[in-house]
Amino acid sequence: MKIELEDIYKYFGPVRANDGISLTIESGVIQGLLGENGAGKTTLMKILSGYQPADRGTILLDGRPVHFRSPADAIAAGIGMLHQDPLDVPAFSALENLALGSPGGPFLNRARARRTLEALCQRFGFALDPDAPVSSLTVGERQQLEMVRLLALGVRVIILDEPTTGISAPQKALLFQALRQLSAEGLAVIFVSHKLDEVRELCSRVTVLRQGKVTGHLEAPFATDDMVSLMFGQVLGKYTRRPIPLGGVILQIEDLAVRSHRLEVRGIHLTVRAGEVIGLAGLEGSGQRLLMLACAGLQKPHGGRIILNGQDVTGQPYPTFLRQGVAFVPAARLEEGLVPGLTLREHFALAGNTRGFFIRWEEAEARTAQMIADFNIIGRPDTPVEALSGGNQQRALLALLPENLRLLILEHPTRGLDIASSRWIWHRLLERREEGTAILFTSTDLEELVEYSDRLVVFSGGKMSAPLDASRVTVEELGYLIGGRGL
Repeated sequence: MKIELEDIYKYFGPVRANDGISLTIESGVIQGLLGENGAGKTTLMKILSGYQPADRGTILLDGRPVHFRSPADAIAAGIGMLHQDPLDVPAFSALENLALGSPGGPFLNRARARRTLEALCQRFGFALDPDAPVSSLTVGERQQLEMVRLLALGVRVIILDEPTTGISAPQKALLFQALRQLSAEGLAVIFVSHKLDEVRELCSRVTVLRQGKVTGHLEAPFATDDMVSLMFGQVLGKYTRRPIPLGGVILQIEDLAVRSHRLEVRGIHLTVRAGEVIGLAGLEGSGQRLLMLACAGLQKPHGGRIILNGQDVTGQPYPTFLRQGVAFVPAARLEEGLVPGLTLREHFALAGNTRGFFIRWEEAEARTAQMIADFNIIGRPDTPVEALSGGNQQRALLALLPENLRLLILEHPTRGLDIASSRWIWHRLLERREEGTAILFTSTDLEELVEYSDRLVVFSGGKMSAPLDASRVTVEELGYLIGGRGL
């Protein structure tokens, strides 16, 4: 199947998300679509997959014009999209999710669906339990399930939007192996990303977008400087972090034990000083999140002590931690950090120090405009937060943080962000560090952990290592430690 996008335009108010984009995708090719956050990549792919209409332009399939009114129309034509956050039903089993959208009406032929799921999993080496609820699956497993669901529906073109965000290295290797196999079988694969190394490793062609326009097309092998220049208009220099003297103890953790329904973490000892950055490394579900939630007052420990600013706050409610100057920035921006349906203005009004029962909307408007300017948020005060790109949602979360924090806890602070956006985020975080804020953060990006941490702790199977000097740990060594070797 040959896909031709001709002169595609899409506007959101004054913002030109797609500004005359033309692109051709051939069968049997892994086509990369590269660009910084907000470049228009996801918008273009949502148009191709029927999630939203173009304002102008034409889509051709094998030379024939098509008009998709819904994702169902696109799937019927052989085009399916795997979103950054998989579109599944957590309460349903893997088997029931596979059947969503399948022909046959409301009645599920479980035996046939089970055979289909098992055959597709065997084909790609996926290990999915058909009867497991989706809520129990990792992000990588949910992604695998969504891929086999689209293939079961017969798609010949599969679009993947930032598919490696939040998945482990083994899951990424399995995903890339499956995509190469699909390409060899004649399917077209469109790989949307901002990660240069992944595009270089996987794709045979790449188209680069910047501010809604195509800035260039490249054929493999790709030179990193060429891709960076097309993405940002310049080659980015190497970032160096300025060392600072550390202050007094902010957080003291003594023999802490925390558990969820799936995991228990115990025997945690950790001291964190003012201005110190500590990276929490480990595979997803190894215990880092439990520790972070406990240190933010969002998860009650069942053993040990948490001491903040010299005060024992073990088992205290969340407002106590807020009063002690603790803030938590979750990875799930829309699910846990922001409120879908509310505008930026409404978020800043809620986060402000308004006294009394009434919101002073003029003050909220002025503050919102100031924060949009200070944090380079591409949006307006009346923009709903769900309409922002991932990078702009992250900037909004940082802008909403209160002043004078003692402890800032961040879960995947640059998840899904391009190089320039990630550096900007860390520039603002390190400004807080220089003011004396201690930072705890977790990331799946090993280079980020090594580059920005003063010390590292590694989680594996509910156990935490002794702290390591980040300046003496290489990315390769950290990878082995996360895998359990030498921990």
